[in-house]
This record gives sequence, C-alpha cells and structure tokens, in this order.
Amino acid sequence: MIKYKIDVFEEMKKHGFNQTRIQKDNLLPRQTMTNIKAGKSITLDTLNKICLMCRLQPGDIIEVVAADEEKLKYF
Repeated sequence: MIKYKIDVFEEMKKHGFNQTRIQKDNLLPRQTMTNIKAGKSITLDTLNKICLMCRLQPGDIIEVVAADEEKLKYF
C-alpha cells in the first residue's frame, strides 16, 4: 500500500503548478488528480512528473506501508 507523505497539490502549488495550470497545460490527467486526492496509487510515470515539478525524490512523496494482508503474504 502506498501512503503519501506530503500534500502533493500543496507542494506543486509552491512550485507554480496550481490545479488550473496542471489541467490547462495537460500535465496530469483529471483521473490521476482524482486518484491523488483520494490517496490512491499512481503510476511511476506520474510519480516521475511530480518529482520533476516539485524537485523532489520519490521517497519525499510516497512511503510504502504494508497492509495487514500484505504482511501475512510477504513477511
């Protein structure tokens, strides 16, 4: 399970990427933005774009947290 460590949209806003600009410049699809807001997983391509826009590394943005069923299966 992926957990966001930061508010992705707040961080992008600090770097000049508000939601209007993101949609206008077609930087991220609307469904991707909805998934981020809902705390759902994103693709590596999307993570890469966010890292570039925010000048961060993946570990600054997400954290891998094992769900209970994942702990039983993989640990």
